[in-house]
Amino acid sequence: MNNLKAHGFTIRNRKFESTVAVPRDDISDDRLGVFKPMFSEMGQLARRHPGELIFDLLKAGFATTCYDGQNFFDSDHPVELDTGLTSVSNRQAGAGPAWFLLDTSRTVRPIIWQEREKYEFQSITKADDPCVFVNDEYMYGVRARVNAGFGLWQLGFGSQAALDETNYAAARAAMMDFRSDSGRILGVSPTVLVVPPALESDALHLLNTETKDGGGSNPWKGTAELIVTPYVA
Repeated sequence: MNNLKAHGFTIRNRKFESTVAVPRDDISDDRLGVFKPMFSEMGQLARRHPGELIFDLLKAGFATTCYDGQNFFDSDHPVELDTGLTSVSNRQAGAGPAWFLLDTSRTVRPIIWQEREKYEFQSITKADDPCVFVNDEYMYGVRARVNAGFGLWQLGFGSQAALDETNYAAARAAMMDFRSDSGRILGVSPTVLVVPPALESDALHLLNTETKDGGGSNPWKGTAELIVTPYVA
């Protein structure tokens, strides 16, 4: 948290809205119930929108800077230890689909969700409203002021290497060894594994099966909660 404060950490709110105009007569004649499901879908989209912003940002972490001026997932995060300035990595290089380990158990998160004005469904349907009277249309919309931003890079690890036992173990070990600028162990413990649909099978096998390929017990069973989302694909 001191690092965030020292670097002038801020998250700027963004305004989002989705509005549709529907002819008044169409609402009156809507005997097939076409519009009610459309309005329900607007609510569903608003409900999913935070996840879309958060996971889009996570996917962009290999090329988007965080508070220390390095990409959020980078091999050169500067950390000042007793032995001097050193570079610390929270990424694995590779050419495959990206997957992510996160520690979401802390007060500060790897990605911070900021909600200045909550998602609100609004409608303009009164007959004496100028929009309705002049245009003969009803207006329906969803509006919010929100944003997602990177928190502490030490609480996240991004990999584009294969999602297998060796790389998963290496990523967990690297996170658990992250230290503060004073050299103190931060006590990071990965709690969530985020994968795209292409890696769902590998992730389920890694986290849910009792035995490894070739026999023997699977030591990684239950070591993280799994989130599968197309927003990181």
